Amino acid sequence: MLSQRFSADVVESSLKSHSDWHPYPCFTDRASWDALPGDCRETLVSQADALIDTPWPPLPARRILDYVRDGDRSRYEALHFGRRKMLSRLVLGACVSGGTDHLDSIVDGIWAICEESFWGVPAHIALQRAGAGLPDTSEPVVDLFVAETAALLAWALHLMRVPLADVSPLIAERVEREIEIRVLTPCRERDDFWWMAFNPKRLRVNNWNPWINSNWLTCILAVERDDDRRLEAVLKSMRSIDRFIDTYPGDGGCDEGPSYWGHAGASLFDCLELLSGATDGTVDVYAETLIGDIGRYIHRAQICDRYFVDFADASALVAPPPGVVYGYGCRVNDPELKHLGAWLAQAPGSGPVEKTVNMGRKLAALFKFAAVAEDEARQPLTRDVWLPDTQIMVARDREGTPTGLTLAAKGGHNAESHNHNDVGSFLVYADGCPLIVDAGVGQYTAQTFSSKRYELWTMQSAFHSLLPTVDRIQQAPGDTHRATEVTYSADDGFAHLTMELAPAYPKEAGIRSWIRTIALERGKDVAIHDQVELDRSGRTVELSFLTPSGVAVEKDTLTFHARTLPEGRVSGTGHATFAPSTLAVSMESVPTGQDSRLATSWGTELQRVIFAYQDTPKSFQLTFRIAPS
Repeated sequence: MLSQRFSADVVESSLKSHSDWHPYPCFTDRASWDALPGDCRETLVSQADALIDTPWPPLPARRILDYVRDGDRSRYEALHFGRRKMLSRLVLGACVSGGTDHLDSIVDGIWAICEESFWGVPAHIALQRAGAGLPDTSEPVVDLFVAETAALLAWALHLMRVPLADVSPLIAERVEREIEIRVLTPCRERDDFWWMAFNPKRLRVNNWNPWINSNWLTCILAVERDDDRRLEAVLKSMRSIDRFIDTYPGDGGCDEGPSYWGHAGASLFDCLELLSGATDGTVDVYAETLIGDIGRYIHRAQICDRYFVDFADASALVAPPPGVVYGYGCRVNDPELKHLGAWLAQAPGSGPVEKTVNMGRKLAALFKFAAVAEDEARQPLTRDVWLPDTQIMVARDREGTPTGLTLAAKGGHNAESHNHNDVGSFLVYADGCPLIVDAGVGQYTAQTFSSKRYELWTMQSAFHSLLPTVDRIQQAPGDTHRATEVTYSADDGFAHLTMELAPAYPKEAGIRSWIRTIALERGKDVAIHDQVELDRSGRTVELSFLTPSGVAVEKDTLTFHARTLPEGRVSGTGHATFAPSTLAVSMESVPTGQDSRLATSWGTELQRVIFAYQDTPKSFQLTFRIAPS
């Protein structure tokens, strides 16, 4: 889409030189910074003032080694990201104030970051040939946060070059040298970073590709002065971004989940904005349907408010970047995206400043998409969404409102990026409150992306809604384990998704056929109907779902009672029936309070309702109905 449509000659003739690239006002452009709204200026300056003379947290080797010693990522990352957050706030506050009060703190931060042995995080050090552990400074490798750190320093230098030069010309020289050594040279000389997708054996990439490319492009445009190398690097990045676009689902769905859209589709938007701006609009693919659908995914995946469809490594609560959502809507001419971006920007607690460390996004929100604060703010809440490639549906009783029931369900396969074994699972919300849920993902540790990933309960099919476990055998990971014979339909009365689940299980489960139909009858209920054929009778079948609500059981009926969740949210209410009534029902508490990520969504626990079918016949049917209060 990029490298074949825009030849090297076309890019060369339109690409701005280092001296001509001025995407945003610098520190010395007082008129632009003084023109920002008063509440925004006040917030930026107060955030920076609070950090003057604040010590920069150290990054000792023992914290790097935490990852290989006990699998912990959080202790190092809190220090690492704390430094970057401080620098971002200090730089923007200095630009707004126009004074020198923040300058020494900025220099301290830049110098401290330049002296770090590795700009990435310990979980990614294994990219180096020496493997995990301490970083090998003789082999610079580029991960997400090496690139992100380089871009932050590049923006800091681009904005503050004049006042930094007044302190010492060596600051700019140091920053540019470090960016050259850590990012520009390895990205220019190496083709074997997996995220580039130049290895024909691994063409499928995930959010790493646009996330790193957006920061690499920032460094090229802000730092590289040699015109030939500048052009070569931009063309190489375009070829790499093509690998991401070319392998993206044709429906625009993010199979990594809406949490990762912020670094998948949104980072692609960052790349396209940089390319378009650096070529005066010559490199522009916003009119392409796929590019538009990649943006539209984020409003299609919304349930209501901060709740999003949390399949894969996603949390139930997501905060997409308002400026990106709005800007994406502006570029692809999608009013719904613009309305959602405005709603995100104007929602309670959002404030006048984009909540991100990404300096490029902050600047875009301040100067390119400032109209987000004034546009019509509303949630689209489309009545029916069907993504045929990712096989995700969302259906609600009525367009534009969470009132009544909202159903989300998926087919797909178990080799998705950030995969959970969840083929055939679903979510139900009642009046915008969670009723039947996917727990989401816990805090990342060394186990999360290891061979023991599926020992984590959040990844297992047994903890996803009504996915069968047959003689203790669950769904298996891998591309061959998928839904087949998938059909979808929707009209004013119903939305249906039907699929064959048998291939999602290993052969030893003995499932010859498990045809599942998930349907919303608008204004009435959600029905799950399973038609099953096993290889023999006598097998034990167990199904379960997770709910944040309180549950009471009486015969073949469950009653859901509202429970208070964090931040004053409440769970859904309603009731469910099941057949046959001979299913044995039990409940267990699933603790979530010890995991900060799960606790943010669900508090201390979820309830797991378990249905057991003993000595099953060879063929049988199961039906579950879920209705609001």
